[in-house]
Amino acid sequence: MFDLLKKTILTGIGIASMTKDKIEELGKKISKESKLTEEEGKKMVNDLLKQSEKAREDLENQVQKLVKKALEKLDIPTREDLNRLEKRIKKLENLRVETNKE
Repeated sequence: MFDLLKKTILTGIGIASMTKDKIEELGKKISKESKLTEEEGKKMVNDLLKQSEKAREDLENQVQKLVKKALEKLDIPTREDLNRLEKRIKKLENLRVETNKE
């Protein structure tokens, strides 16, 4: 029942967007209503916090992938592309300066 309750909470709430305080508050409320022991309640809150952090990380990774894909479709250069071009320009400028010295 404990696992089912956690899964229901995670599914029904959009846990990735919940703050730590809200998760702790919700966990305490559910613990009280479910008549869990203090230890069980703390364990549930800790599990919810861990799963919330993982959900946040997963969401962030998905957003980064989608943004990267969108930028590639728009043919917008990446920071890496710009850095590479900057190095080439500096190299060419140095060559020009050296050539002019001769």
